[in-house]
Amino acid sequence: MTATTTTNNHNLHGVPDIRRYFYKNETPLYFISATNFNLLGADEWIKGFKFICFIECFDGLHPNVFSPKEEVPHDEFESIEDINNYLLKHPEVKTYLQKHKKKKKKKDGKLGKALFLMFDEETEKLAKKIGLEIMFPSAKMRTFMDNKVNTNRIAEKAGVSCVPYVLAPVKDYKNLRSISKKLGNDLVIQTPFGDSGHTTFFISNEEDFKKHEEDIVKEKEVKIMKRINCRGSAIEACVTRHGTIVAPLMTELVGFKELTPYKGGWCGNEIYPNAFTPEIREKARKNTQLFGEQLRKEGYKGYFELDFLIDQDDGEVYLGELNPRITGASSITNHAVFALADAPLFIFHILEWMNRDYELNVSEINNRWAKQENIDEWSQLIIKHTEDTIEYVTQAPQSGIWEMTGDNDIVFDRMDTHRRAVESEKEAFFLRITRKGDYLYEGADMGILVARGRMMTNNFKLTERAKNWIKAIRSKYVSNIIEDKREMPVLTGSLTK
Repeated sequence: MTATTTTNNHNLHGVPDIRRYFYKNETPLYFISATNFNLLGADEWIKGFKFICFIECFDGLHPNVFSPKEEVPHDEFESIEDINNYLLKHPEVKTYLQKHKKKKKKKDGKLGKALFLMFDEETEKLAKKIGLEIMFPSAKMRTFMDNKVNTNRIAEKAGVSCVPYVLAPVKDYKNLRSISKKLGNDLVIQTPFGDSGHTTFFISNEEDFKKHEEDIVKEKEVKIMKRINCRGSAIEACVTRHGTIVAPLMTELVGFKELTPYKGGWCGNEIYPNAFTPEIREKARKNTQLFGEQLRKEGYKGYFELDFLIDQDDGEVYLGELNPRITGASSITNHAVFALADAPLFIFHILEWMNRDYELNVSEINNRWAKQENIDEWSQLIIKHTEDTIEYVTQAPQSGIWEMTGDNDIVFDRMDTHRRAVESEKEAFFLRITRKGDYLYEGADMGILVARGRMMTNNFKLTERAKNWIKAIRSKYVSNIIEDKREMPVLTGSLTK
């Protein structure tokens, strides 16, 4: 698809102009979140791009990460949104934003523009109050689209196939069987909102249902699906004024007990040239473009991710769910060869919010990004605490490049800020989330491991290499089990999404 805007001397004409525009950027831009994981490396593409984080993953060594030193009183954190709202109200963050504004000599009272992994209407009010523009559609729109029930309705309008399903409230097990007769005996139920798979329930009998009955019946409506023999995949894209830019399809790691306590929990991704047949890749790309066009009609613009379920029995490709935002897979997408050759997907997202006219041939970009020679091999593992214990951490591995030794131990080699510095499959980049002095609890993110090459076999099992790295990283944590849980501080769920 080729589209143009009104021609003037200030238009940006294609990728080279767009890259140069961001290298010369003068608008303060921020990613505000619990960590800087999701947009690692963005500061290398955009002049003046800064991260404001609750968790300091780099021990003060990252040049563009700011984290307030003093923790001020706050309500219990129950979500990433709560963490971001805390940051926007923090005096040190406000001072940092003002300082950055002064350096840029802004005179309009605005502090710049910000991206958030997660935000709510309270975030919008706080950002507006201090003069930050949020570079995403409204929280209300994102919440509507993030609802797994609504996702299927959008897919229907877009003409994108979903796993056979029913949308309905569930009163009890008898009621469930009545409304899902056409779906067979083995079901998958998803509540409207969930975190990395632990609100996805696999139901084959009444005993299964009873385990999750409270979570299911309290919802006004749930998604009930036929259970299929499938493999998960993920694809990221960006709705622009010129069409939907689509990145290559990635495999997903789901439910590995070595990584996550959640049976349906996302725990990593792989990207490599022959991950899928040409037919599957093309169908996923076409469906993503159809879905992106429907999102545009709904009023959405910018970054989104789709999970596709590939039926292993007949090869059918079904939509799983939508994430209308940057995601945990974004660091894989934005550091791959295809992105480095043109520009990362987040660049096109931010451009939509920069009030600049630009011209872009989306079809040419999509065709280049679909070529196998433009895809290199990378894997990322999201390592969570999998035990039902609460532990106080007395020692934690630092972020940077680690090297595997001959006896399957690892040693810290050098500090770096993201995966590009990994030189061989003997090395990996580790981003530490849980620090010394933090607490481990079931489902807590310990850290993210990113490596060259694959971490799954062709049969979707963890490789021995993957198991060795997971075991080695865990061995670098030293912690004490807390017996009296009444003394526990506030806990949060997944910080990576």
